[in-house]
Amino acid sequence: MRQQIEDFLNSLQVEKGYSNNTIVAYRNDLEQFVAFLTERDAINSWDGVDKENLVDYVTCLREEREYASATVARKVAAAKSFFRYLVDCGHLAKDPSETLDSPKVRKYTPTAISEQEVERLLKAPTKYDTPRGIRDVALLELLYATGMRVSEVVNLDVGDIDLETGCVRCQNKTDKYRERVIPIYSRAIEALRVYLEQSYPKLARDSEETALFLNHRGRRLTRQGLWLIIKKYVEEVGIDSSVTPHTLRHSFATHLLNGGADVHEVQGLLGHANVSTTQVYTQINQDRLREVYDEAHPRAR
Repeated sequence: MRQQIEDFLNSLQVEKGYSNNTIVAYRNDLEQFVAFLTERDAINSWDGVDKENLVDYVTCLREEREYASATVARKVAAAKSFFRYLVDCGHLAKDPSETLDSPKVRKYTPTAISEQEVERLLKAPTKYDTPRGIRDVALLELLYATGMRVSEVVNLDVGDIDLETGCVRCQNKTDKYRERVIPIYSRAIEALRVYLEQSYPKLARDSEETALFLNHRGRRLTRQGLWLIIKKYVEEVGIDSSVTPHTLRHSFATHLLNGGADVHEVQGLLGHANVSTTQVYTQINQDRLREVYDEAHPRAR
């Protein structure tokens, strides 16, 4: 797969005269795409890529990695250009990106669900008195308790959780390994305690495994596995089908701001390098205040 990328980059430089900076940008974008495919879908050739893979990639860039719309649009453009090249050269019979829409360059507003919907979602796995059901209770509680990214949660090890102090140590590997310590509310601490004491020993098959959340094979839960878990419970409780694992991160931030938390404090909890990224949530807060104002003010009705 990487050889075809090199051939493509060479054609851009030799045939189209692209600058070195542009070539470097294309290389980084396409290598990131390959890494995504390899990790999430175990695809080892370009003819195995379909539109669904591309849509998942765009969703990951926008929601999990929280890239700006302009950055996502650039990465999509790189992928579309590459697939056109593969078709033109006869490496592919059909371009999987042909009908993929390029993201509009605009400020992305994250979507949150209400506190009541969060409660219903977190309650859903409690009816399953099984190792995986108990795991899912701890998983959902931790997601909402911390606002962590999907990649951060699945990369957690057992040693990253401190039940005595009620904290989790989180390393954001996409941001120069900056570490942050996030507090966990008591219900999430108890859910984790029950999971580690009752379910973890039943799921674990290898004494050397360090991962906190395990799948049915006793291996580290993947991002795709986590997405499927959330999808299952979203369908069960009947809330908006567009809810993703990242929706709990958005809801975490929105509900904290609604409760009076300072935007800089929320920035630290989310692990945003720039407060401007966190400030998109203040728009959601302002929208809520507008609704309350319109409903309550006698001259607004």
